[in-house]
Amino acid sequence: MSAPPATPGAWRGSLRLRLLAGTLAWILGTIAVAGWGLSGLFAQHLSRQFHAELLTHLDQLTAVLAFDADGAPTLASPLSDPRTRRPYGGLYWQVERLDGRQPDGTPPLRSRSLWDGALGVPADHPADGEVHRHRIDGPDGKAVRSIERVVRPAERPQEAWRLVVAADETLLSAAQDRFTGQLLLALGVLAAGLVAAAVVQVRIGLRPLARLRDGLATVRRGEAQAIAGRFPSEIQPLVDEFNGVLARNAEVVARARTQAGNLAHALKTPLTVLANAAASEDGPLAGLVREQVATARVQVDHHLARARAAAAVQVPGLRCALCPVIEGLLRVMERVHAGRGIRLRLVDCPADSFFRGEEQDLQEMLGNLLDNACKWARSQVEVQAQCSDGMLRVTITDNGPGLPEDALHAVLERGVRADEHTPGSGLGLAIVRDLAQAYGGSVRLHTPAQGGLCAALHLPTA
Repeated sequence: MSAPPATPGAWRGSLRLRLLAGTLAWILGTIAVAGWGLSGLFAQHLSRQFHAELLTHLDQLTAVLAFDADGAPTLASPLSDPRTRRPYGGLYWQVERLDGRQPDGTPPLRSRSLWDGALGVPADHPADGEVHRHRIDGPDGKAVRSIERVVRPAERPQEAWRLVVAADETLLSAAQDRFTGQLLLALGVLAAGLVAAAVVQVRIGLRPLARLRDGLATVRRGEAQAIAGRFPSEIQPLVDEFNGVLARNAEVVARARTQAGNLAHALKTPLTVLANAAASEDGPLAGLVREQVATARVQVDHHLARARAAAAVQVPGLRCALCPVIEGLLRVMERVHAGRGIRLRLVDCPADSFFRGEEQDLQEMLGNLLDNACKWARSQVEVQAQCSDGMLRVTITDNGPGLPEDALHAVLERGVRADEHTPGSGLGLAIVRDLAQAYGGSVRLHTPAQGGLCAALHLPTA
């Protein structure tokens, strides 16, 4: 499953992105500092090695320096490095008087690698035996690094001679470039491995949170009453507390239902006594008592149903199958209205449709709608159920006289009846509306093109 496109500031709302961003920044920063440090250390090591090699060649030049009978400098033996004998070979040396005066007719003594050029060493005056380092322009316009030393021959202590050895700087930079390339490649592979390890670590580390989310979704869909399974020690206390809240909530709701039942029983007993007393009497007062007792019973049932639904909505994990409830109600309505010859038909009901709530409340809503349709139908009542976008849609259509447009909304109000001559209290549709709204649903009435009345009940699905 592909991740949703990132929006500005999205990393602030995602723990995974924040962990990955922090880890990635730390890895890249650490590797950058390590690369810079290693490159610098290698450059220092290479520079020291380069100058140590130059000093070795300078010591060798000092050791083989000799003078002939005319006082002209010469080498007792050639230097061991063949680069000094190859034109522009990269390693150079020269010998000259410190004061710049050469013996008459004697050319400057320098390596074959200099060809016709010379090393332009700055005109400083180092002490005898002292070594100076310079970065100068060498032959063919290339930069070279040089070291020099002033010596005084034992047979000519009054003469000071400057001995210079230089090497092409590209020898140093080429080695540095090769090392830098290999270092970048190695650090790149290391960074890729660390990033991959960080991604895997974050995914594995946050997997319990995904399990927790799935567990919560299971509870919300009504497939479980609590979050099941074991979680890491950092998350398990949260799961235990959440399950404790769910259990406590269920306990409170169960106690509220018990109290509501007790209240209903306490109210219905005196109402029954009053109804029985009024039934044995005639007259206006007895008729009024019977009427008010019937109204009180309906009101008690109505408000108890609302209280039960409001409590049930607060309990996660409730669910009931839709089709068995509809089929059972259809069988009941066939017996109740058997004398009218009404045909009740279930057109369609997906087998995997579930209502997220109490089965008793679902029976209350569908029972009122079916009973109302059967009262007004001439010969047929059709029921159809659909499920889409997380909602159940149950439509109950009859072929009765229907209702005018201005009465479709009014009959949903409490106590409003479409026909005062038809038995009823006018609370059935109001109860359906209130119960549906308590569950986050709705009920709507409309007149189909073929006539009659269609009631559409929308409820959340599990």
